[in-house]
Amino acid sequence: MSQSASQAKLFYQEVAENKVVWAIKDDRGFPAPVGDGGIRSMPSWSSMSRANIIINNVPAYKNSKPIELSLSVFKERWLPGLEKDNYNVGVNWSGKRATGYDKSPSEVLKNIECYEQKWL
Repeated sequence: MSQSASQAKLFYQEVAENKVVWAIKDDRGFPAPVGDGGIRSMPSWSSMSRANIIINNVPAYKNSKPIELSLSVFKERWLPGLEKDNYNVGVNWSGKRATGYDKSPSEVLKNIECYEQKWL
């Protein structure tokens, strides 16, 4: 399994179990860099420590702060908004360049709900 695949799997597992998603924000707002195919992606992490690793190690995000989102807010407000705006979700980006999988909001929702069934 690739690094990106294992990070994505951990994202879904940890989010379903802990009911929290982490984003980052700076004084300009929430970053959404352009990814492959010219589609913007909103990075999201399954723990504050994962978000902080990116903040501390990726210069583009050094002035960011981690923002906690309840899973219900993420599912009911953020994912539909990202879908409407044609953004993807970056799941547990990692490494010195903050890279990983960019998934459609509908795919992220489907995967989270699949993992939630395991935690019920």
